Amino acid sequence: MSAARPVRRGPSSASRARPQARGRQPVWLLDLDNTLHDAMPHVFPRISTAMTDYVSRHLGLPREQASALRVHYWQRYGATMLGLIRHHGVDPHHFLRETHPFPDLHAIVSRDHGLRDALRRLPGRKIVVTNAPGAYAAAVLRRLGVSAQVEGVIAIESMRFGGRYFPKPSRSMLARIVARLRVPASRCILVEDSVANLASARACRLRTVLVTGLSHRAHGPHGRPRAGAGRRIDVQVPSAWLLARVVHRLQR
Repeated sequence: MSAARPVRRGPSSASRARPQARGRQPVWLLDLDNTLHDAMPHVFPRISTAMTDYVSRHLGLPREQASALRVHYWQRYGATMLGLIRHHGVDPHHFLRETHPFPDLHAIVSRDHGLRDALRRLPGRKIVVTNAPGAYAAAVLRRLGVSAQVEGVIAIESMRFGGRYFPKPSRSMLARIVARLRVPASRCILVEDSVANLASARACRLRTVLVTGLSHRAHGPHGRPRAGAGRRIDVQVPSAWLLARVVHRLQR
C-alpha cells in the first residue's frame, strides 16, 4: 500500500521490545486535535477562519456564504478540502499550506509533560492518525514534547489512493492502515474524540477509546450520550493521560 504510510520517527522506549513480545503488543492509533491536546480555544477557530478566508478568496464568495460552504463540505465529505477538490479543482497542497499557518504555535499549544509520561508508560506502538496536514501534526507533537513517544504520523496527505483522498471516518482508509501495519485489526486501538470515526473503526474490527475531556461530540445538546454511541465505544476516558489504566479492558 503506497498510501497511508506513516512518517517514521525514532521508536519510543516502550516500543523497543523483543520482536516476539512486540508482536503481541497493541498498536495505538491516536487522533491529534482534541485527543492529545485541546484545539478548541485557539487552534480550531484559527483553522476555521483561515479556511473561510480561503474559500471566500478563491471562489469569490462573501464570507457568510464561504463559511456555510466550508461547513457543508466538512459535514458531507469529512473534510472541507475534499469538497473543494471535487467541485472546484482546488490544489490540496496549496489549500493545506494556506489554512494551517501557525508561526506562533508555541504560544497557543503548551508543552505537556503529563502526556509525554503517559505515552511512555503505554505499552505497544503509537502512531498518530490525523486529518490535519503532516507539517502541522509534526509541529504540534514537537510542541507537546511527545515526538519521541510516537513511531510515526499518518496525515491527510497519506490518506490518498486511486487518485482520491479518504480521510477519517473512511473505513477503506482504516482497513488499508491496518493492512500496512501487518497486524490483526483486533490488536489496533483507535483513540479519538469523534464517535463517527470510532464507529468506522469498530466496523473494521478495531478496538475503540473515546476521549471525552476535550470535546463533547459524543453527547447530545444536554450532555446525554448520543443514541447508539455505546455500541461503538469499548472504553471512555476523560484524558489521553489515562490510557495506560485501561489497557486491561481492551485486551481480547
